Amino acid sequence: MSGRAQAPATATFKQRKREAVVKYEPTAFRDSLLAVIGEPTDNENYSQILEQNAEKLDYKRYGEPFFEITIVGGLIAPGGNILDDGAPKNPYSIFAGETTDVKVRVEILCKLIRRYKYLQRKLEDCLAPLLQYVNKFGANTEKLSMAVGYLISNQMVAITVLLNVIKEHLVKEGVSLQFVTNVFKYYLEEQSIDHLATSLKKSGMDDKLLEFFPPNKRGEEYLVRHFEAEGLTSLVTYYKKRQVGALKDGTKDKFKEMFESGKSPVEIVTYAKQQLGTNNWTEQDLIPIVWDAMILAVDWGTRPEQIESQLTKQVTSTAKVLAALSTSAKTELSLILKVQAVCYEDARFLKHFRNIMTLFYKHDVVSESAILYWYEKGAATQGKTTFLKQMEPFVTWLRSQEDDDDEDEE
Repeated sequence: MSGRAQAPATATFKQRKREAVVKYEPTAFRDSLLAVIGEPTDNENYSQILEQNAEKLDYKRYGEPFFEITIVGGLIAPGGNILDDGAPKNPYSIFAGETTDVKVRVEILCKLIRRYKYLQRKLEDCLAPLLQYVNKFGANTEKLSMAVGYLISNQMVAITVLLNVIKEHLVKEGVSLQFVTNVFKYYLEEQSIDHLATSLKKSGMDDKLLEFFPPNKRGEEYLVRHFEAEGLTSLVTYYKKRQVGALKDGTKDKFKEMFESGKSPVEIVTYAKQQLGTNNWTEQDLIPIVWDAMILAVDWGTRPEQIESQLTKQVTSTAKVLAALSTSAKTELSLILKVQAVCYEDARFLKHFRNIMTLFYKHDVVSESAILYWYEKGAATQGKTTFLKQMEPFVTWLRSQEDDDDEDEE
């Protein structure tokens, strides 16, 4: 007799049911979609047909083929060509219309995406490989760039989708650059340069603009020349400002490092004057950078008395640097306004504005006339009432000193 346990005579065994596997058939989906589209009478009718058949045709499963059909007119075969198997093309695709139809048909897709949120991801999944074949679409490449520009500007797809055109052969032939240039043009038809700048910055694309240029033309002069010739002067202005901003950030980091490591005022001023000459900056350009670096170099406490003590120590120790770089009334006012902005934006310093100004005056960083000018008509609007009230006793004292000097002269 076997030592194995015997199953009870009454035991029954159920066979596990297998889930039915639904075959993925994009060609069948295409045929079904084209059948319901038929020959719509206008864009509005076409829009209604697409919307009414979303669940019936399962756009959630066939999202990528759906966008291939609505954008290029048919399915994309390996290699980037439109599948040529005898099936008709979508008569209302973006490629099938005139350039004047592109915006309307993109709006149809946007409306659909807003209703069926899952389509947004499907659109990105469709465009990512599609854009790698922009050289295959001939005259329709212009329509594709229009569509992508409108889609990105309406936040239907991330601007980083453009990175898919950075392919060696496309970049070398100038295709990538022309495509992204057209996308920016159509984006700016819908949104401002500030909107585009924000999109570029948030996505990190502002660091990659030169990657769209052929390898032998990856320099600022080529970028400026190209975008100006294409009428995108606002983009050139943004790029130049960004480059200056990046340079200033690097300079600020260097100042911060020098303050933290205890470099002497002479060393810091020497470096500052080198930057003035090298970058063709004025003192008004440089002094806010120095102030920011000085603030960043301190590990600030949390209690007000700690902050006041640290501010006094830091301003006193850097006063010679600030004074050496504030040799004009304009620079002195720029420094005061910079401090006002920082004290307004950072609640830790809000109550310490007068203390800073008193130290500036004590250490000859700013003059009496600069403080009075700021108080009487030069203050910025941010926190103006608060800071004028803080400064009132000090200004009263300065004016009394003026009166005493006048009496002495008499």
